[in-house]
Amino acid sequence: MPETNDPARAAPSHTPPRARTTNVLLIGGGGREHALALRLSQSPRVGTLYTTHPENPGLAALCKPVDVPVNIREIYRLRQFIDKHAVGLVVIGPEDPLAEGYADKLASPTTKVFGPTAQAALLEADKAWAKHVMRAGSIPTADSRVFTDAESACAYLSTREHPPVIKAAGLAKGKGVIVPQSLDEALNAIDRMMVKMEFGDAGKKVVIEERLEGVEASVLALVDGANILILPPCQDHKRLRDGDQGPNTGGMGVFCPTSTIAPDTMARIERDIIVPTVDALRRDGIEFRGVLYTGIMLTHSGPKVLEYNTRFGDPECQPLMARLRSDLLELLLAACDGRLHEIDVRWDERPACCVVLASEGYPEKPRTGDVIHGIDEAAELPDVFVFHSGTRRNAQGDIVTAGGRVLSVTALGETMQAARARAYEACERIVYSGKTFRTDIAAGI
Repeated sequence: MPETNDPARAAPSHTPPRARTTNVLLIGGGGREHALALRLSQSPRVGTLYTTHPENPGLAALCKPVDVPVNIREIYRLRQFIDKHAVGLVVIGPEDPLAEGYADKLASPTTKVFGPTAQAALLEADKAWAKHVMRAGSIPTADSRVFTDAESACAYLSTREHPPVIKAAGLAKGKGVIVPQSLDEALNAIDRMMVKMEFGDAGKKVVIEERLEGVEASVLALVDGANILILPPCQDHKRLRDGDQGPNTGGMGVFCPTSTIAPDTMARIERDIIVPTVDALRRDGIEFRGVLYTGIMLTHSGPKVLEYNTRFGDPECQPLMARLRSDLLELLLAACDGRLHEIDVRWDERPACCVVLASEGYPEKPRTGDVIHGIDEAAELPDVFVFHSGTRRNAQGDIVTAGGRVLSVTALGETMQAARARAYEACERIVYSGKTFRTDIAAGI
């Protein structure tokens, strides 16, 4: 019998509950964290589930709020909260707190942290350093150069015959990669990043790399320091508009699994990319624990690394959690304890499609405050999950837009096209001024 999105009926199958429960603190406030919270809340081992972002209505419905400031300058306040409430596991969702060292500062003999240390998180936070790791591990990737001043970068571009890819080396909310169509556009990208500082400190250093051609896919793996557990591969849609047009975004939709990676290619990715990455870090004395997300380009000469993330992708996490049928809490604890080899992960065999609904003006200047109607009606559809990415309640209690990406509408189906049709049917039930979305997520799959 197909499973539904009713939490009472759609809860994953579980291992027998242990005597002790674990209080969990979830850091982050987007659609990724809402998806994680849903599955964590269904674990028989979970005690109290806390959130740092109770303004997100989806998280507020599943979690208790943290009642202390959440920032790196006052991290001791969060540490005190953890001790006072006997939090046994901290799950860090976004990249910024990982780069700031939350994992280093919150881990203790009584509290496990799911998420890499600040040094390991440099794989995402510093693309120039990530290139160093790839060279050290002989990991296939695009040829590149790193620059710290605009004049040298522009001089190098003048020697190029074809426009390369321009990347802000630091964290830029998923928007720091520009794929210019001409050398003039490449020069403009350098001006935006290094002179006008449109990407803030992320653009102080840039990576200029050759443009790879092929099909892009996302391969996520749980890593416990030694063992690696590859998750079902996903295919993301980064561009704002249909047909992969418009500016890069944090992601406008994704489907899982993707058939673009054949089994022999996946084995090659694991052997030539994932394992050597973890080994290269270990040689530098860095033990990676958490999610290693690798953006892959399937080129004519084989898979190559586009970039690393050191956390669940957003929106990749949403279809993964929709399909997960194992106990997420047990899985994350196993990653923290070095026990991934003991875990048997189960997935819903049905594929999932996620469509992101965004605000008008996204990604440059998203408009906020528009009242959203129809969320409950959309969630009533069978096998549909509506994850809150950028919403809040206004003074009147209405749910309104509060960010660029607003909702992650995710559906399961017997086929990918059935999942896609169901996701778009749910999207049609959701109404707000300026609703922006792509109509071609998973089209033709």
